[in-house]
Amino acid sequence: MERMAIGKAINAGLRAAMERDPRVLLMGEDIGALGGVFRVTDGLQKDFGEDRVLDTPLAEAGIVGTAIGMALRGYRPVCEIQFNGFVFPAFNQITTQLAKLRARSRGRLSVPVVLRIPSGGGIGSVEHHSESPEALFAHTPGLRVVTPSSAHDAYWMVQQSIASADPVLFLEPERRYWEKGDVDVDLAPGQVAPLHRARVLREGTDATLVAYGPTVRLALDAAEAAAADGTRLEVVDLRSISPLDVETVAESVRRTGRLVVVQEAPVFFGAGAEIAARIQESCFYSLEAPVKRVGGYHLPYPAARVEEHYLPTVDRVLDAVEQALAA
Repeated sequence: MERMAIGKAINAGLRAAMERDPRVLLMGEDIGALGGVFRVTDGLQKDFGEDRVLDTPLAEAGIVGTAIGMALRGYRPVCEIQFNGFVFPAFNQITTQLAKLRARSRGRLSVPVVLRIPSGGGIGSVEHHSESPEALFAHTPGLRVVTPSSAHDAYWMVQQSIASADPVLFLEPERRYWEKGDVDVDLAPGQVAPLHRARVLREGTDATLVAYGPTVRLALDAAEAAAADGTRLEVVDLRSISPLDVETVAESVRRTGRLVVVQEAPVFFGAGAEIAARIQESCFYSLEAPVKRVGGYHLPYPAARVEEHYLPTVDRVLDAVEQALAA
């Protein structure tokens, strides 16, 4: 068991994958000598060389397009998109090529590309650095979309993503990069939780909180605050947005009767809406109240000086819980 920050855990996971498979290589802007903006790839170019840790031009479409070509030749590229809002120049490559080549070739071709994307806000940054674009990619068939919330999951999930035969968007909660946790680096493959399995982090009886990525810590904090008033909230870390582990969420809701989904992205047409619809279908007779959603507003991400008014807070989560309990 080792204690490390989430950013360091991703670094260690990348290192383990590169040591295990010489076909794994990293690509991105300033990821080599600099180690990336968040220093997640620090030291990897020094240890593996410039042929396997490639500093690329500032051209996201070119990065992803090149990675697709390399994957078709047998490599396993891991691309870093420097900030979440910078992924959109590559949107066409991701949604019309990367997502569709396997189906277009009737399974003859696979493109095992991982796109590492810092996601979410809360770092006091400028425009195009704090978006949460997960719903855009989860809506596209052919892409897997996952996001860790702990150092342990960060270490193992990045390796599982690299091993996947399908393209994976690996969303990293950028405001959680420095949060530390215990990582069991000695698990056997069969002991690691499946990549697309949700996990109950805290048991409860009164309502279920579902969160993913950066909002998992928020949900746990809200559950702790609610416990002081005698309310027991169950917290489920979704971990995977596409595919979606509906059954784990449904099992929790059948126990608690109420559901609140927490996300940083705008709630309009977001992941929470899909979860709410699926739970309404599968748990109609177990629900004691309508599903509530807490997240960003239907606005472009605001300036850093007011982002605290945009992002969900413990108080907003608890207010949604109170509404569900009062129904």
